Amino acid sequence: MAYRSNTDLTWENRVRDDLPTLRALGFTDDELSALGLWEPATGDPASLADAYIRRSKRSDDLATLRAHVRDVVRAAKSDGVAIRHVHFEQRSASKAHVRREQFDNAVSAVLDGKSRTLYVWKTDRLSRRGMGQVGLMLDDFEKRGARLVSVTEGLDSSRGSRMVFAILSERAREEARDIAMRTKTGGDAHKAEGRWPGGVVPFGLCCPKGSGKLEHDPAEYTIARRIAESLLDGQTPAAIANELNAERVPTRRGKQWRAQTVIHLAQSPSWAGLIPDRERARDDFGQPLDKWHRGGDPLMGPDGHPVSAGQGVVTYAEWVRIGEAISGRSRAASGSSVGDRRRGVRKAATILTGILRCPHCGGPMGNGGRNYRCLARINQGETVCKGAATLRERADEAIAIMWINHILSLSPDSPTIHAIARRWLSYQDPAQEARKHAVTAALDSAASRELRLQKEFFIGGGMSEDVFTALRAELSAQIAGLKAELAELSQGADLSPLSDPEAVIDLWNAEGIDGQRVLLRAAMRSVALMPSAGKGDRTPILERLEPDWYDAGE
Repeated sequence: MAYRSNTDLTWENRVRDDLPTLRALGFTDDELSALGLWEPATGDPASLADAYIRRSKRSDDLATLRAHVRDVVRAAKSDGVAIRHVHFEQRSASKAHVRREQFDNAVSAVLDGKSRTLYVWKTDRLSRRGMGQVGLMLDDFEKRGARLVSVTEGLDSSRGSRMVFAILSERAREEARDIAMRTKTGGDAHKAEGRWPGGVVPFGLCCPKGSGKLEHDPAEYTIARRIAESLLDGQTPAAIANELNAERVPTRRGKQWRAQTVIHLAQSPSWAGLIPDRERARDDFGQPLDKWHRGGDPLMGPDGHPVSAGQGVVTYAEWVRIGEAISGRSRAASGSSVGDRRRGVRKAATILTGILRCPHCGGPMGNGGRNYRCLARINQGETVCKGAATLRERADEAIAIMWINHILSLSPDSPTIHAIARRWLSYQDPAQEARKHAVTAALDSAASRELRLQKEFFIGGGMSEDVFTALRAELSAQIAGLKAELAELSQGADLSPLSDPEAVIDLWNAEGIDGQRVLLRAAMRSVALMPSAGKGDRTPILERLEPDWYDAGE
């Protein structure tokens, strides 16, 4: 048979709509003609049928799929009907959130009266969502005098096979659950061993095929590391994006950088070469969606340490520091359907914003250009508060003197000194603080497992003494290791610099606004600005500031 081009067939108006699909499956024109799939099928809907072919996994090669089509065609010829259209797609049949367009098209063709029969190679090739889906479809088919036929199982819904369809549909659903469980178990095992779980690799990294490990991408790593160092230096994501765009440095997909792109990158644990433990999004009924919340935490191993997947653009400590900086400049977005969406908060430009209080209304005072001004007066007007203002420069100088003198007046055993040390260490080394929380959580989990193990052995009686002894020894060793690490992380800091005037002054002056705010917050709740005696009052500002120290009662 001579090859016929699409152009010639279009001119004759005898081209099947599914011809491109059939050719993509590997059918030759001669074989399509022999199967009766070359020319469009026309006639009464009762003499026509649609076929649905689904490829659920890549192991189903094209030869297998062509065999499915041949089996369906033979069944249709035996029934005396012609195949109007072959609907083919590669989609999951069990996931509720996956839209199967070709499945919908095949069902709609029957419901719309284009044909009266829908052929599938096997029931599990149609759906793995059980009789809940298949049963409703059969109800609609029955109303229209249509039928569903499963070729290999010899089932025809018009001949009393509905109960068998129900059993096979539910069996397919159970098999889908088993597949999902095996897949998840295998994926969890690979992640626990530090193998990259798949998906998009963060910018700056790559995962060579078959390695299962993250490595530096030669083409991207330099730019990615530059982004990381800029974030560590305190640059905002927006400034970084603007700088890269000005230099015409594209993203991996050749697009321009956005602040949100930088934030998403920095929040990913895999950017630090760690296995992510992301939370899956769910619908209103609690069913899983094919989406995961951004960011997430790293997967923790049984020893309480993050599980590494290879090389990262940043270290774990750097990743924690970057995360702290970003979260400190943002707040959770209200009314968002996704729990981890956040909105930006301006970086603090003044030391006393939110700490300094108005003498009239007691509310916070904020940045008002050269002055600190009452926010209630600014935002709500004179009827709420007549307001107060003071020069920022002299207020900042006064609070520095006040804080330094107060710290030097405290004894080394003062709870405030220890509170400052804890807050300051947390600010300076957030990775250690995060590690401390992780170890504490792992210790609590191990202690809980030990208790359940003892309950199972002593009360349940379903465990041999040898197994109990071996498991208890492993848990005891793990608990001992976690306790030792927690004790090391909890060791007190060297507080001697807080007793040395020069060291305290150097500590204050060496920090920027964020650091100074941390030091203030560790020692005081707030500081009130007392009203001036009148216009031009020359009372020193130190005498007009009344701090509320945490240790005021000592």
